[in-house]
Amino acid sequence: MTEKPTWSQRFETSLHPAIARFNASISFDIELIEYDITGSQAHAQMLAHTGIISPEEGEQLVTGLEKIRQEYRQGQFQPGIDAEDVHFAVEKRLTEMVGDVGKKLHTARSRNDQVGTDTRLYLRDQIQQIRQYLREFQTVLLEIAEKNVETLIPGYTHLQRAQPLSLAHHLLAYFQMSQRDWERLGDVYKRVNISPLGCGALAGTTFPIDRHYTASLLHFDNIYANSLDGVSDRDFAIEFLCAASMIMVHLSRLSEEVILWASEEFRFVTLKDSCATGSSIMPQKKNPDVPELVRGKTGRVFGHLQAMLVIMKGLPLAYNKDLQEDKEGIFDTVKTVKACLEAMTILLREGLEFRNQRLAQAVTEDFSNATDVADYLAARGVPFREAYNLVGKVVKTSIAAGKLLKDLKLEEWQQIHPAFAADIYEAISPRQVVAARNSYGGTGFAQVKQAIVAARTQIRAEY
Repeated sequence: MTEKPTWSQRFETSLHPAIARFNASISFDIELIEYDITGSQAHAQMLAHTGIISPEEGEQLVTGLEKIRQEYRQGQFQPGIDAEDVHFAVEKRLTEMVGDVGKKLHTARSRNDQVGTDTRLYLRDQIQQIRQYLREFQTVLLEIAEKNVETLIPGYTHLQRAQPLSLAHHLLAYFQMSQRDWERLGDVYKRVNISPLGCGALAGTTFPIDRHYTASLLHFDNIYANSLDGVSDRDFAIEFLCAASMIMVHLSRLSEEVILWASEEFRFVTLKDSCATGSSIMPQKKNPDVPELVRGKTGRVFGHLQAMLVIMKGLPLAYNKDLQEDKEGIFDTVKTVKACLEAMTILLREGLEFRNQRLAQAVTEDFSNATDVADYLAARGVPFREAYNLVGKVVKTSIAAGKLLKDLKLEEWQQIHPAFAADIYEAISPRQVVAARNSYGGTGFAQVKQAIVAARTQIRAEY
């Protein structure tokens, strides 16, 4: 049997060693140690501020906790399985350092509101860091976009050639996705930044605490208005995991495109050696490992979101041990999202090169200018649906003849409809097809340049 824990004299015997290991969370919640120390320091200051303990005792607790922080940073404090969790580990070490006054730290506090506070402090910090990673990702998208406003790339719907685009416009779509991610995390932050400290186990406390005081010390914007909700709420964690999942959706979509673009079938980009690997058996291979791993890790983050939803769906109020299972998913999600954002940023900045000659060729070898033929007729008074049907027949006969629209002679155009004139060739040239789409938010070069300026202004204003 293991040593009897310090948390209660209610029990006659100690935990079975296997149950002690099963029950313990110290192996992963050690991640929260500095947040636990910070929250405990604020709690100690509040106890002194309200007269629950003396100012001298409050100072002893705060100083002792800071020493534990330094011991941990220097590798001198490494609690093991006997500590059960990070909260007991810190409290036990504090009592060893300052004596019986250390036992007063937990006055008017439960592990339930303590762990809730620690998790929010951790997640608040990590959200800000992830938002910074998003800004770096957006910055590199803008850098590439600025260099490729007039570089053309085939646009697709249903993975079929649709209409040519400005490459910058294509990349700016991912900028907008990541901007929503940035804003979404900011919205989640508001609900993360609410303090449960002082909710106690579930019903509050009989001590004259000042919850607003600790919230102010810890820079929380607000406090939970209901103690039951305060200790059992994990909505903020679900929202974070959902926001993280959306980031991964967007990274995975871009990853899939890069994988396609790098294939021999597309040949739109070349992978540089710094961000690709080879095959152990096929010497010609250069594999897109970075986007493939990002695509794969997306499912991992989705899994953490699903797990958290399942944990919460049947929990009665208030705190239940099931909630111990929230942390590993949150910790892993944070690490995964950061790593994927960093890897994709590096890949875009220095790991791939767009093959401009191939892209220029690609936009001339299909019928993606067919809509512009219909628009040409519609602009000359032909009803669009009639023009659409005419062009559909032209595409059909051109395919049968092994021709593209650009290959048709002027007489052939005029046999289709007398409204066609010599300027049809300019109207359906890929560059003009792109330039002409100058509606707000469109791929026209003028619009794309404006969009880049607006994006630059946006991220500067929101830093």
